[in-house]
Amino acid sequence: MKILSGNAGHDGHIAYIDDGRLLFSIEAEKDSGARHSFLCPDVLFRALGRIDDFPDVVAVSGWWHSDAPRKPKVAGGYLGPGCDTIIDKSYRLLGRDIRYFSSSHERSHILCSYGLSPFEQGQRCYALVWEGGLGAFYHVDSQVRVRKLGSVIDYPGKRYGFLYALADDSFPAHQSWPRAEDAGKLMALAAFGRPGACGPQQKALIKLILDSPPEQMLYPKAEFSRSILFNMGVQSQDFKELAYEFSKQLIDRFMRFAELNLKDKLPLLISGGCGLNCDWNSVWKTCGLFEDVFVPPCTNDSGSSVGTAVDAMHHYTGRAKLSWDVYAGEEFIMDDADLSAITFHMLDLREVARFLRDGNVIAWVQGRYEIGPRALGNRSLLATPFTTEMHQRLNRIKQRESFRPIAPVCLEEELDRLFEHSGPSPHMLYFQRVKTHSLPAVTHVDGSARVQSVNAVQNARLYRLLVEFKAQTGYGVLCNTSLNFKGAGFINRLSDLVDYVYQQGIDGLVVGDQFGIVDRAISNKTRSACPAQTVDGGMWPG
Repeated sequence: MKILSGNAGHDGHIAYIDDGRLLFSIEAEKDSGARHSFLCPDVLFRALGRIDDFPDVVAVSGWWHSDAPRKPKVAGGYLGPGCDTIIDKSYRLLGRDIRYFSSSHERSHILCSYGLSPFEQGQRCYALVWEGGLGAFYHVDSQVRVRKLGSVIDYPGKRYGFLYALADDSFPAHQSWPRAEDAGKLMALAAFGRPGACGPQQKALIKLILDSPPEQMLYPKAEFSRSILFNMGVQSQDFKELAYEFSKQLIDRFMRFAELNLKDKLPLLISGGCGLNCDWNSVWKTCGLFEDVFVPPCTNDSGSSVGTAVDAMHHYTGRAKLSWDVYAGEEFIMDDADLSAITFHMLDLREVARFLRDGNVIAWVQGRYEIGPRALGNRSLLATPFTTEMHQRLNRIKQRESFRPIAPVCLEEELDRLFEHSGPSPHMLYFQRVKTHSLPAVTHVDGSARVQSVNAVQNARLYRLLVEFKAQTGYGVLCNTSLNFKGAGFINRLSDLVDYVYQQGIDGLVVGDQFGIVDRAISNKTRSACPAQTVDGGMWPG
């Protein structure tokens, strides 16, 4: 069965499944689209251009028409974990009769994590969906029937980001709803806090935010102007203590519910944007309540259409498991680009490792881009992990705050030597404790790191680069952060890549089998004064 599935909401994307295999997931924010973009016609046409035959099913993830959940719903709607949200009807597409399927956004999260998980179909599981709007536990039975066990906190993600917006003097007083990127910033700042540093007044404020009716998250920030948090400054130590305590209290509430209600020691599926919080994921993995824990790489809404496709596949065929690869995005686009300041050579990983060892930063592009928001070695910036200066430089390149951590990518066989861990982490979704002082660029202030582990099967070329780097330095670890313009998804075409390399002062780039070194003296000149070399189809140098 062929299923074409779309998520109409933010983190919009289209996924395609053929006979139980995820063939692609094309995301609106990728190819330098705005972060968290909604689905647009361009993405639809890009998806249709990859399909050779009519789908049997068109599936649409449920949503709402605006940011207010009381507005008319889209298709299966936002809320509802049960099969009562399923829509199954005939549909006419370009003169052919196919099926139209939809179910709720809530179900899309559960079925995405279930369908991508390594657990056999029929294995009972618990599921946790926590994101901007949802914060609840579920049970998935042997027939893939979903039952809600209880809500813990509505809008956990919104409340989490709201804390940052309230303290940030750059967030307008007339605005409501936090920015999507604020949750990640708060996650970074929480590491600077100290256990027990918050007094009764601060704890009462945290309790108020966690207990407030969800409607208060819709109020303008100015409504909270009397709060001690209002514009206090996100880098003040007082706010860092609050960030730590808020993060702890939020997960403590979910943990208490799990301890009281999840008694069967089943595997736990985690989905929703809060599943990108590596600290919380690690707490779930090590708490001892669950047989195993699985978080998909597209745990946020970038996995919604995948989940709805799994739901449709199960509805029509009884199958609810996917064969998939994290590199299921689009191939890199080799369009025209000005290469006048770049000298290219055929790829030699030993030379690239030496270039990195000597303190250079490279843009690393291979194959198809990753699904989900984390760069996992196909659209990455790579650098040596041995100095704090490199951490600072990468944050300047990324144009983001100095307190933001840089993640390491590490040979899987190096994990035991360099990190305290609870198993491999191929999708960069858990925190690990760093066991050495030799990696300051990737060690956060609390001694943790957000490791991506790599083996020879998962990403062969990146693995071989790490092997070469270890041979030269003694460490099979590099800095790995996403290759993107500020506020945009992954770069996915040569012209954008070259512009980024020139603008941000990156030293080199690897695209497929080509290694290019930037001549900084030329690249710093006015671009129009340089004779342009362009790439078009087979004109790639080397």
